[in-house]
Amino acid sequence: MTAFPFRSLSLALLFSPVALADSAQSKASGFIEDSTWSLLNRTVYDNREYRNGGSNSGARNAYKPRAERNGYAEEWGYGLMGTLQSGFTQGVIGVGVDAHAYLGVKLDSGGGRAGKARLLGLDNDGNPKDEFSRGGAAVKLRASSTVLSYGEQRVKTPVFSSSDSRLLPETATGVFVTSDEFDTLKLVGGHFTESTDRNASSHDQGFVVNYSNAVKGDAFDLAGVVFTPSKNLSGSLYTSRYEDTWNQHYLGGTFVQAIDDYRSLSLNLNLYRTTDTGQSLSGRIDNTTWSLMSTYSQGAHSLSLGYQKVDGNTPFDYVTRGAIFIGNAVQMSDFNAPNEQSWQARYAVTMAAWNLPGLQLSAAYIRGSKIDGSGVDQSGGYAYLGYGKGGKHWERDLEARYVVQSGAAKGTTVSLRHNLHRSNTAQAELDADQIRLAVEYPLSGVF
Repeated sequence: MTAFPFRSLSLALLFSPVALADSAQSKASGFIEDSTWSLLNRTVYDNREYRNGGSNSGARNAYKPRAERNGYAEEWGYGLMGTLQSGFTQGVIGVGVDAHAYLGVKLDSGGGRAGKARLLGLDNDGNPKDEFSRGGAAVKLRASSTVLSYGEQRVKTPVFSSSDSRLLPETATGVFVTSDEFDTLKLVGGHFTESTDRNASSHDQGFVVNYSNAVKGDAFDLAGVVFTPSKNLSGSLYTSRYEDTWNQHYLGGTFVQAIDDYRSLSLNLNLYRTTDTGQSLSGRIDNTTWSLMSTYSQGAHSLSLGYQKVDGNTPFDYVTRGAIFIGNAVQMSDFNAPNEQSWQARYAVTMAAWNLPGLQLSAAYIRGSKIDGSGVDQSGGYAYLGYGKGGKHWERDLEARYVVQSGAAKGTTVSLRHNLHRSNTAQAELDADQIRLAVEYPLSGVF
């Protein structure tokens, strides 16, 4: 196992004299007294119609002979997610435990329709399981306002992040440190040995890598700093290493400027720099990907315009499903192909002004072009994708989201999406129509 490169940092933070009298640990009431629980009920229906289904890799096509391929994908499942977060014991160093248990149940699907949406667990033949489950826990230690967690947990950073965009969430196994000793500065560090995909039930599949099909590395390390000098300005800087595959660095920033009581302007910058390292398991990588999104808000309305650019002969790739903060990573495509440039226009409106509180409508259009994968390392992990020269595509996303505002069902969220994706053959992704309906009902409490 690769040594944890941030051990000295984490120990210094844990036993730093910065531990102030009003630190988080000094306010601990106890292991049971500060414990909370949550139970999230979720059902998701995903329907996709892949164009030219007999010749592409939609639905279960990866498991079937070409003559039997089906361009129609449909999955419907129910997910139950239980989480327990204990408080910390009192004293200089507090001890606690976070635990979770997840259950996924198939409501409808079939052998020829499952797999692409990644809602349901699949058996070794690619057929959907009737149910699948997993659970785990992490031990946590807190000194002052610094927390170290070890075990299976959910993580959110720009370079390694547990996605929760399907039926069940991702988890990761390893060590994660967060330090909030300073008002405007947050420090993080981590060492992970695996990540568990959203529809997985086992914990021994290594890391979830989104685009490379190469041999996987055995460890992922990260360190980062988040600086928030004011409520309208934030910046972050991360560095990470995916063992024997790549080094990836991230720079991000957000700025919000109020124009008056009803209008504001915001900017969101994300930049990744990725280069191969060690044994270069995925081949040669020299990739810079960035995006800039601006949003003008006026009352209930917001209009966003964004630009994204990939500079490199490989697609922008990432470990875990959620570690992609670039602005044009949307529902059906990340718009991250080699040398791609893309534009986005998005409009959203909240309907409270029309006596429909809790309802939001949004529409987005994204267009990508100038894709050129002709320079990809043919012995690496991306040649199989088949990117050509002159690739282009577009996507249109429509969504209606409603959150119940009161009553016994308060907090219940219903979302309906309709997405279209169209491309030419050099783009290497699928033409598809998608409808997704999701309903969530949360419960939570304290002990």
